[in-house]
Amino acid sequence: MVEVRNDRIKVLVIDDSVTVRRALEEIINTAPDMQVIGSAADAYEARELMRTAMPDVITLDVEMPRMDGLTFLDKLMRAVPVPVVMISSLTQENALITLRSLELGAVDYIAKPAKGLFIRLEDLADEILEKIRAANGVPRSWLERHRFREKMTLSPEQVLEADETDIVQGAARFTKPFPLIALGASTGGTIAIEQFLRRLDAKLMPPIVIVQHIPPFFSRSFAERLDALFDFSVSEAVTGHELKPGDVVVAEGGRHLLVERTPSGYTVISRDGPRVNRHRPSVDVLFRSVAAAARDSAIGIILTGMGNDGAKGMLEMQIGGALTFAQRKEGCPVYSMPRAAVEMGAVRIQLSVEGIATYLNRIFEGGPA
Repeated sequence: MVEVRNDRIKVLVIDDSVTVRRALEEIINTAPDMQVIGSAADAYEARELMRTAMPDVITLDVEMPRMDGLTFLDKLMRAVPVPVVMISSLTQENALITLRSLELGAVDYIAKPAKGLFIRLEDLADEILEKIRAANGVPRSWLERHRFREKMTLSPEQVLEADETDIVQGAARFTKPFPLIALGASTGGTIAIEQFLRRLDAKLMPPIVIVQHIPPFFSRSFAERLDALFDFSVSEAVTGHELKPGDVVVAEGGRHLLVERTPSGYTVISRDGPRVNRHRPSVDVLFRSVAAAARDSAIGIILTGMGNDGAKGMLEMQIGGALTFAQRKEGCPVYSMPRAAVEMGAVRIQLSVEGIATYLNRIFEGGPA
């Protein structure tokens, strides 16, 4: 029986691979602020362990015998919501499954290569610990919403926070030429971006370029998912793509996304390069390119995520005259990225995801100028 330390983040590891379980236990138990209180080969073993000690965070394998990870996650989030970090192999099939797990309530995921698991997981130790800490800090209210996942048909006004209506009603028509929207997000961002696009009127919107911290395979699956869900034309970034109204371009995992000004608008650049703020793609790289290309025709949005990527780039956008938004703390699973931008003085308006979308609908009523 493990002696549970109340001053540490209690982690339950669920994975059918003994090698992976041992590697995760070793990584987690070396951190001074967390401990593994149990490990299980499948959901049934996990359920028994949870009857004696409830974890603060669960790491959950996507592929498991007897009950797959998605089924267990769905049951867990409906019954006893606990922050979950998914463990997923870096494949196209698992990318789709992992995106579905985020929709069901998982906070984040760790993408592991299919070979050399112990060595590769060891290489990912800092990322694993950082994501467990972030998951532990997710507000209970954000987890609880997954108990009632049935879609609700609400008007834009009904989903706004109590003090947002006046801000949205005061939105003035956007009259700058060649408008461009740039958005950055990380932890919790895939769901926030879906919520954002769901509230936008695709017929009114100028091009939207997005950096979501995401690995290869996952970015392609994410773009294809968004394209199937909404009326926007959503694609993964390809160099030379000429942006048109209604386009949404998602950065390719492992490559930076930039935009360049052309006589008729903007074109996309997808390129390799060093990590910025430990990320590739980086929100700062995108925002800085937008600041240079669009100046006061730009709109910058920073959503949920850990770290500070995007804050400096958004400040450059704001100095250039861009209209800048951050997701407000209430309803934000991980507020670190928005907070960094706010504290740097880069943000003009803080609203919920739905509030930002409603604001944009209002300023582009009648179509982009």
